[in-house]
Amino acid sequence: MKNYIKIARPDHWVKNAFIIPGVAIAMLLTDFSFSYDVIVKFIIGFAATCFIASANYVINEWLDADFDKYHPTKKNRPVVSENMKLSYVLIEYVLLIVLGLLLSFAVSNIFAYMEIWLLIMGVLYNVKPFRTKDIPYLDVLSESINNMIRLLLGWFIITSEYQPPSSILIGYWFAGAFLMATKRFAEYRMIGDPDVAGHYRKSFAHYSETSLLISSFFYAMCATFFIGIFMIKYRMEYILAMPLLFGLFCFYLYIAFKPDSAVQKPEKLYKEKSLLLYITALIIVLFLLTVIDLPMPEYWSYPTLFDIKYVK
Repeated sequence: MKNYIKIARPDHWVKNAFIIPGVAIAMLLTDFSFSYDVIVKFIIGFAATCFIASANYVINEWLDADFDKYHPTKKNRPVVSENMKLSYVLIEYVLLIVLGLLLSFAVSNIFAYMEIWLLIMGVLYNVKPFRTKDIPYLDVLSESINNMIRLLLGWFIITSEYQPPSSILIGYWFAGAFLMATKRFAEYRMIGDPDVAGHYRKSFAHYSETSLLISSFFYAMCATFFIGIFMIKYRMEYILAMPLLFGLFCFYLYIAFKPDSAVQKPEKLYKEKSLLLYITALIIVLFLLTVIDLPMPEYWSYPTLFDIKYVK
């Protein structure tokens, strides 16, 4: 029983905190009014997302067993090292889906549809003949879209009447792609042998440290561009926070260069105290820029006419 619980990765549930920005953005942009019903929906929705994510983890661990044996640490996973039964794994998978969807429909129909989308992405990512995780670059983009889905889940906990702006959705997607590409970069460096890396993850046969690093830089530029569009369009004050946002991407990349980097296991990032302090400072700045109106100059976003007498 312990091993079957372990492959559901309850220690990874912390990743579902990515739904919180969706909640915050919906509260900021819609006619939100606080009620205890929202708190209940958030708790139910968070639990539902944990169950659905665990269903994806279960099939991921089972279908990756033949590849994980080439990884220095993942070779110790229960599916690789223990005699686990497929029938029990399938029962666990179905049970997690049922629990997740029952809770999801208690939030709202559209919230449940997002959870179904999350399940479908788990199948596309892990199951043949799709198995997008084996295709270079598509592996990153198909995994990181789960970040965007989590933002939508947070949004639809607050409202089912509006859709979130496309700029923040795309920005969140590419921010996730940056995280996934950086994770692969750290993994590739840690394995240290291209042949072994290619056996562990097929897409690694087409990557190099250079290509992974360049791709993460591309994703970071896309993410900050679209997030910048959102910030300028909906709250000009957020422009002042952009340097801190750029710094966050740089900080994360810096951590990826550390030996046995925590970037390989994002659920362990809480050990990076300096990163947590930086994120806390960024959140505080964003909160202050949300509640405090500043006299932002119009020429930052609109063209202005020259005064002819001064031009002459």
